[in-house]
Amino acid sequence: GGYPLNLKRLAAPFAIVACLALTGATKRDWNGTVVRADGAHAIGNPAAPNTLTEFVSYTCPHCGDFARTGDEALKIAYIAPGKVRLEIRHIVRDPVDLTAALLTWCGEPGKFPRNHAAIMHAQPRWLAAARATTTTQRHRWATGDLPTRTRAIAADLGFYAIMEPRGYSRAALDRCLSDTAMATRLSENSSRDTARFNVEGTPSFAIDGKLLDDVHDWTTLQRRLGAPL
Repeated sequence: GGYPLNLKRLAAPFAIVACLALTGATKRDWNGTVVRADGAHAIGNPAAPNTLTEFVSYTCPHCGDFARTGDEALKIAYIAPGKVRLEIRHIVRDPVDLTAALLTWCGEPGKFPRNHAAIMHAQPRWLAAARATTTTQRHRWATGDLPTRTRAIAADLGFYAIMEPRGYSRAALDRCLSDTAMATRLSENSSRDTARFNVEGTPSFAIDGKLLDDVHDWTTLQRRLGAPL
């Protein structure tokens, strides 16, 4: 019983599905392309029509707000399709900021975006812990060599607990926290970029090397990105 199969009619829909599947497979998500250059991480299509530079400090609450409200939208709407390449530059304000930056740079470049997101999404918690530290803790942060200071900060603020689920061992994190050459480079890059781009606060943004006036949050930046660049 039943109806006879019409193989030609059945083949047509399968051909369409196969075609759609192949078309989807060729679509590239540029968020996976991350390189280190000129003291920054550049995320996205190297041939994108525009480069957006974000100047960020990890101890800046407004930077954390931007990361939690704007980062995903920026990745989906602008970076993924290759419209914009994002360049993240650090403005290092204090020892806690430097410690966080050392951890986000830990490992190969491709790890940076999620390291950055992990630190920023946990920022309300660890900033509260920083405000509640004792005089003794802050003294440990300011004395001794770099590894002693950065490890004390990382332990007191829970940075190890943030980074270990990212696949890092405690030993690997300690190596990154002990990298005096990287710490010097990050500090020097911060001073250079502050002067070069005339950055007065964070977060700040530049498009194709030109600093945007009065743009310090996702709502305002989104309007600028929606306008002709």
